[in-house]
Amino acid sequence: MKALLVALLLAGVPSAAHAQESTESDLFKALKELDDILFERSFNRCEYSVLNQIVSDDFEFYHDSGGFENSKASFIQTVQKNICGNPAIKPIRKLVAGSLEVFPLYENGALYGAIQRGEHEFFLRQEGVPLRHTSTARFTHVWIKEGDSWLLKRVLSYDHHSPDEGGR
Repeated sequence: MKALLVALLLAGVPSAAHAQESTESDLFKALKELDDILFERSFNRCEYSVLNQIVSDDFEFYHDSGGFENSKASFIQTVQKNICGNPAIKPIRKLVAGSLEVFPLYENGALYGAIQRGEHEFFLRQEGVPLRHTSTARFTHVWIKEGDSWLLKRVLSYDHHSPDEGGR
């Protein structure tokens, strides 16, 4: 009986092969590049056309203060309107250095996706004014591999707080 209990407990312990990826791994680098495309290109530079290429048709976005989006089209429209709609006052996102983590997802030994999580800061950019830090938040993304492409399927954006609320 004791041996069975130990075997069941060990079966629930993840193997090292499924632990957080090294920052030097190909998977980590690929997901870091996708983070750059998602935020630097589409969010910061308003090249939101790239979202069509990296967002899944079966997309869901959960935001602790902005609500729920359950379609790719709706999400892209929200970025166009709320993030890129007023170039005079433009939100900017920066990844907190060292906060990005990547965890592979396997099925029958084959990589089918990855969980990416980290922390980011948001700023407002106005011409002639230094960037103003507006909030810090955590994020969790589920990326699914389809062929040679990665698609963003699920987003959790949470724990938003302003700089004057202090640290965690």
